[in-house]
Amino acid sequence: MSLTLNQVSYRYPGTTQGLHDVSLDVRSGELVAVIGPSGSGKSTLLKLVAGLETGHSGRIALDGEELSNTPVHHRNIGMVFQSYALFPHLNVLENVAYGLKLRKVPAVKRLRRCQELLDVVGLSDYAARGIAQLSGGQQQRVALARALAIDPRALLLDEPLSALDASVRGHLRDQIRAIQQRFNATTLLVTHDQEEALTMADRVAVMKDGRLLQIAAPRELYEHPANRAVAQFVGLSTLLPATVCANDRVDLGFAELAAPTGARRPGSAVHVLIRPEHIVGDPPPGSLNRLIGRTGAKRFLGALTRYDFEVPGASQSFLADSTKPASESISIAPEHLLLLDD
Repeated sequence: MSLTLNQVSYRYPGTTQGLHDVSLDVRSGELVAVIGPSGSGKSTLLKLVAGLETGHSGRIALDGEELSNTPVHHRNIGMVFQSYALFPHLNVLENVAYGLKLRKVPAVKRLRRCQELLDVVGLSDYAARGIAQLSGGQQQRVALARALAIDPRALLLDEPLSALDASVRGHLRDQIRAIQQRFNATTLLVTHDQEEALTMADRVAVMKDGRLLQIAAPRELYEHPANRAVAQFVGLSTLLPATVCANDRVDLGFAELAAPTGARRPGSAVHVLIRPEHIVGDPPPGSLNRLIGRTGAKRFLGALTRYDFEVPGASQSFLADSTKPASESISIAPEHLLLLDD
């Protein structure tokens, strides 16, 4: 069951905020995560697919069926809200069964389906408990089971882990991904958490100011961002203005470095993207792209230390990750310098 958006635009009344010609597809069984800064339009996108917002232009279709004139309760889309939206007066089993009861599924079949799903999410022993007796992670799993109970044509996840402690998020993130794959659910996930998006999704879409900037597999997005906006939002990096000064060389103003310039001509303005894991501390003298400087602020992260390396004349520090911070020099291999056109 594929989900397709074709040139979808929407504007909130009296504002310029909304979506602008957004086109993307979620293939059958695929999980696509949508990320972007606040106000980027990612939640609006989810609401339009769910039918919670209407009045857009363009086309939203599920397996080829246009949804524009289909009311929310007829779209057969499962949704897990950021706040879970569980019914406090119903127990766990009754919450999971709610959508099936509305669809007048016979009680025996309804009970069997709910018991199967509670077993899948690891809550079989909690069926009779009240919602207030559950932890946040358990409530999230109840919400997921409820969304899957109706055998939805698509699954929408709205910031599903944002209300949870960091210690819980990683485990539940893996559980949700495993359940999504088990049910082969066509899924659209909206999140502000980059790590969540990169680890869970088959592909990640980056939005800004209501526009889709890039959609790609997580590794492709991280290693080859389409532009500066994507590079600045996805992952940590050092991003420096530079000029192509010769074939496979760039001038940063304070140093010239070897870098793959491709077909760019001398004089072309670019930005150089350097990921922290690609910086080598204290390389041997004569190493290519060796820069002299000093280590600034350090942040101990357990398995590694993240630190700033300050080079005289540079407009900003180089951000580096290492088990042992550099003392007086760093280097970056040419193939790890990514050039982004201005």
